[in-house]
Amino acid sequence: MISSSRVSFKEMTRQKIQIKKIDNNTARQVTFSKRRRGLFKKAYELSTLCDVEIALMVFSATGKLFEYASSSMNQVIERRNLHPKNVGKLDQTSLELQLKNGNIAALSKEIEERIRQLRQMRGEELHGLNIEELQQLENLLERSLKRVSETKGEILANEINALKSEGAQLKEENERLKKQMMKERGGTMHLFEAGGQSSDSMITNTSSSVDPAQDFEDSYTLLRLGLPFSD
Repeated sequence: MISSSRVSFKEMTRQKIQIKKIDNNTARQVTFSKRRRGLFKKAYELSTLCDVEIALMVFSATGKLFEYASSSMNQVIERRNLHPKNVGKLDQTSLELQLKNGNIAALSKEIEERIRQLRQMRGEELHGLNIEELQQLENLLERSLKRVSETKGEILANEINALKSEGAQLKEENERLKKQMMKERGGTMHLFEAGGQSSDSMITNTSSSVDPAQDFEDSYTLLRLGLPFSD
């Protein structure tokens, strides 16, 4: 009697549940929670044991989302859409839009990370950093300050050299103008002395160029005009 009852009890426990909607709301919710956890557990075991990518999405009767992904849900979905079997089924515009949205999301994430790093370099948002991260930030700031100082020194040295070169050019131009002025002054004095000698020569030449015969004729005419003839 006992053995037969045990067999019948086992047979009863091994009966398959008819697959249909559970009418009782409470029983349906309990079954959903148990089966969902079991499904996610099996997915985790499969991804770990077989090194595969798995993504699961489940919406409850109330519209609540439950999901599991072995790596990243978006990454698995994009990989699925870009698979050769599915690329031909997707509209080209939709595919380009998905790729564009993926790039925008990646760029937005990178921008947020850069902004966070800049704020930390200004001494902001440091409360979540540990000692090692703070030490790395301090070393980064020291290296950045060193590069800034070196660049500043190079710029100042270049400006000083440019000023020295400009000063040397101005000095050279000043010497050239000074020599030119002295040369022009010397030429003017030489012309002045030469001009004085020419005037004396001209006076001498003018005095010596008078004709003696013409002088005698003029005197004779004056005498004749001054003395009347007698009858």
